[in-house]
Amino acid sequence: MSRDLRLRATFDRAAAFYQDARPDYPAELYSDLLAATAITPPAHLLEVGCGPGKATLPLARTGFRITAIELGEALAAEARHRLAEFVDVSVITSSFEGWEPPTGVRFDLVFAATAWKWVDPEVKYAKAAALLTQGGHLAVWNAGHAFPAGFDPFFTEIQKVYEEIGEDHDDPWPPSPPEDKPDPTAAEFDASGHFTVVGTKLYVWALPYTVDEYIALLDTFSGHIAMEPAKREHLYQEIRRRLAARPDGRLTRHWSAVLTIGRRL
Repeated sequence: MSRDLRLRATFDRAAAFYQDARPDYPAELYSDLLAATAITPPAHLLEVGCGPGKATLPLARTGFRITAIELGEALAAEARHRLAEFVDVSVITSSFEGWEPPTGVRFDLVFAATAWKWVDPEVKYAKAAALLTQGGHLAVWNAGHAFPAGFDPFFTEIQKVYEEIGEDHDDPWPPSPPEDKPDPTAAEFDASGHFTVVGTKLYVWALPYTVDEYIALLDTFSGHIAMEPAKREHLYQEIRRRLAARPDGRLTRHWSAVLTIGRRL
């Protein structure tokens, strides 16, 4: 198993605060998803890697039936708690690769929010296609750090600390702006032989963070969860020191998500 797939188990340690620390996805994303797929309640949806229910809740409130799969026991328990009022939503503790639905059950949409990259690439597209109704859809999106023109200079400053502790990446700095950053997902859909892409869209938004809010966010990222404690403590001390020097003590982090939707062939 690759290091990426091993790291997916780290998120369970952040179950108690993941939902509040991570950003909500744009409402426009859900509107575009429903428009492109033409699905309406009570269609049956399958979510891969629901976490504590970050993307499950908005669709549950719309009235869909949802079966949500979550690898982490603590995350699955948190999702059940947050989704308890929705009788047509069930949360199953399992990997997507190892789970099989009851005989004859198929879904109108399979979706994954900030989770698809953690699923075995040898399995995920073929399995998603096999679980869909004829003409059903697969939709995936991933919220990541964006660096548009004029992004907060804090991130250039703190990048030097990542380099000092050996936790930087080989990519050039600063990263490409979100509109210029290639997303391989659509090509993966096409290359799988199971889906044809029917839509892609980029969303970019910005959120302010206090130092405590930002460190809580970092504690939901696999790389920071798995980081050596001494390195993490030094990094967080430097974050606190730099933000304490700002008049408002805040930073602005930009987010981006690319929604990719494919129709089963």
